[in-house]
Formats: sequence, C-alpha cells, structure tokens
Amino acid sequence: MSKKIAVVTGGNRGLGFGVCQALAERGYHVILTARSLQKAKQACERLAAASLEVEAAVLDVASEQSVQQFFSFLRASHGRLDVLVNNAGAIFEGKDGAGVGVFDVPAEVLARTFDNNTLGAYRMLQHAVPMMNEAGFGRIVNVSSGMGGLHEMGTGHPGYRLSKTALNALTCLFDNELKGGVKINSVCPGWVRTEMGGEHATRSLDEGVFGIVWAATLDEDGPSGGFFRDGEKIDW
Repeated sequence: MSKKIAVVTGGNRGLGFGVCQALAERGYHVILTARSLQKAKQACERLAAASLEVEAAVLDVASEQSVQQFFSFLRASHGRLDVLVNNAGAIFEGKDGAGVGVFDVPAEVLARTFDNNTLGAYRMLQHAVPMMNEAGFGRIVNVSSGMGGLHEMGTGHPGYRLSKTALNALTCLFDNELKGGVKINSVCPGWVRTEMGGEHATRSLDEGVFGIVWAATLDEDGPSGGFFRDGEKIDW
C-alpha cells in the first residue's frame, strides 16, 4: 500500500514544522504547506537534511481561491487525503496582547483573526471532509488552545481566544458530518516554546507536538469530536 497522505497547514515553522517531521518519521507522505512556497521549500530542505522526504506546497488558508487551488492540486497529484492538521494560526493583537482587553481591540482585528484561525480551518474542512467521507477514512486535527476553552477563559488576546473557541465549535459541527472511519478532534498543545509562544513558554516543542500527532494517528477505536491535551480529554 502507498503511504498515507498528510497535509499540515502552517508547516514551515514551530508546531507545524514539528508535526511534519514527526509524521514523516512515522512513514507518512507529508505535504508541508505555507503561504510562501519559498518558505515551504526551505522547511522541506531542513527535513531532507535529516533524510525525510516532505513535499512543499503553497497554501493561504485565509484565501478561498488558494484553498480551492490547493485541493485541485491534491486531487490531481495524489487523489486522496488521509490526515489533515489545521495548524495555521496567528495572534494579531501584537506581542503585548496578553495585557490587551476586549475594550482595546478593534473589531477589525477580531475579524482578521477569525478569518485566519477559524475560517481558515472551515475552508479546509469543507474540501477535506467530503474527500475523506468518500474514502471512508480520515483523521482531522484542529490545533486549538486552552485559551479558547470556556472553562479557562481569561483576559488578554480576545481575538485569539474567541477564534479558538469557535474552532472548537467547528470540531463539533463537522463531527456530525463524518462518515465511515473519519475522525475529527481539537487538540490543545499547551504553551509551547515557539516563535509565537516565546522563550518563556512552559512546554518544549516535542511536548506540544505529541498530542497533535496522537490525534492524527488514532486507531479505528479512537475518539472523535472531543477536546484533548496530551491525549487526555479536557473540558471545552
């Protein structure tokens, strides 16, 4: 049998890059996507230096045209999709967003955050789920955050928090549309030491990657429609 096809959005750095590496090490054919084809290729070259074959592709999840073009390429070149990791995400409140409250962030910033973090995944799911349903197999991971959990809701980064809360809702909505052996879950990787997480984050890259890869490689008896951290279910 040919290798399973895994697509990772925002795969050129941080958690996305770590997930691409981990899946490639497990024998998946990984398509590493980024908004810049050059950055995607540079990331693939880093993995090639470790004797890992990863394919580069351009994809901007905030653009419907880009998403459509990507799936046209995917169908033509591979004909199927086994794993989708919706990792692409960003914080648009700035580096000092932790101290910025709901009275300080313009609605336009929230809209931009939703377009990337929530609607980006929505666009991908609208194309990926029918492909997986048709094949009767698939694993989808929405990379979320405890900051989006209602039971942990605090202050600061309101756009990011709300976009991840909505992403969790997408997990529940699309779980109702799955057929056969297709599964979807939200995963909180924790506060990870990446470019976005910063050097003071409490978790290593490997610790953050673990839970995402766990959900991406679930056995047929694994869960679907839940919210997890390190493979353990957490509250919404």
